[in-house]
Amino acid sequence: MADSRFKPLDHPSDIGLIAFGKDNKEIFANAAYGMFSLMADLDQVEPRLTFKIMANGEDLETLLINWLNELIFYEDSKKVLLKKFEINKLTDKNIEASVRGEKIDLQKHVIFRPIKAATYNQLRIDKNQAKIIFDV
Repeated sequence: MADSRFKPLDHPSDIGLIAFGKDNKEIFANAAYGMFSLMADLDQVEPRLTFKIMANGEDLETLLINWLNELIFYEDSKKVLLKKFEINKLTDKNIEASVRGEKIDLQKHVIFRPIKAATYNQLRIDKNQAKIIFDV
C-alpha cells in the first residue's frame, strides 16, 4: 500500500503513520486520509456526503489531534467513511475543512480495523511531515 501522502508505521500495540505534505494544510489532509486508509479500503468509498468540520487547539500539535479525533467522532456517530479532505482554513489554533465520504455499507466496504483515537504518544510535526500514533 504505497502512497505518497502517508506511510503506515508499525507499533507494538497500536498503529500509526507519518503524513507528508508541502505545508501544514496538506499534512493535515494527508493525516486524515491516512487514518481512514488504516480503517478501511478507501477505493470502495464514494465522496457522496459532505460535512463541514471545525476543530481547535492551543497549538498545532493539539489541533492535529483534535482534528483527527473529530473525524473519528464523525465516523463513529454518523457511521461514515471519509476520503476527501479539503482544508479551507488552518492556523496554529483552528481548522475548518470540508470532508467527503459516504455511509458505511458492510456489503460494499472492506473495514480493516476501528481506530478509537489519535494520541499524543510520539506525536511530532516537522516541516514536511507529522507522526501520529492511534489507539485501536
